[in-house]
Amino acid sequence: MIRSLSALFLIALAGCAKEEQLRVTDAWVRYSPVRENPSAAYFTVRGGPQDVSLIGVSTEVAIRSEMHETMAGQQGMAAMKPVTSVQVPAGSEVKFEPGGKHVMLWSINPGIKPPKRITLTFSFSNGERIQADAPLVAAGEPAPTQK
Repeated sequence: MIRSLSALFLIALAGCAKEEQLRVTDAWVRYSPVRENPSAAYFTVRGGPQDVSLIGVSTEVAIRSEMHETMAGQQGMAAMKPVTSVQVPAGSEVKFEPGGKHVMLWSINPGIKPPKRITLTFSFSNGERIQADAPLVAAGEPAPTQK
């Protein structure tokens, strides 16, 4: 009887397990003090129950935003190229980080400077939109500690 109660408890507990949802964590922006130079946004996308693509990232406080990827260029120099979408497989983690994928933000409103925060809006191929709060980090300051 105790075994059957334990089994029922475990089955009930498994039924309560919540399916992981698509989400964005650890967002931050390396702020460029020169308005003509873009700032760069970094974050982690954690995949939900199905494959999806990140198709855009925007903010109301920048004139333009583009997803980019850094890669090895000619003679060992780093080069960047724009990307229109990034695959996020179900249950996976895709990092946008210095030296890799990132989002360029041009002409951030000059009234918004570190240590302020901005809202980034992430658009996905399944129609979902997620907003994340991102601190602005001044050039030369360390990146925020990631969770």
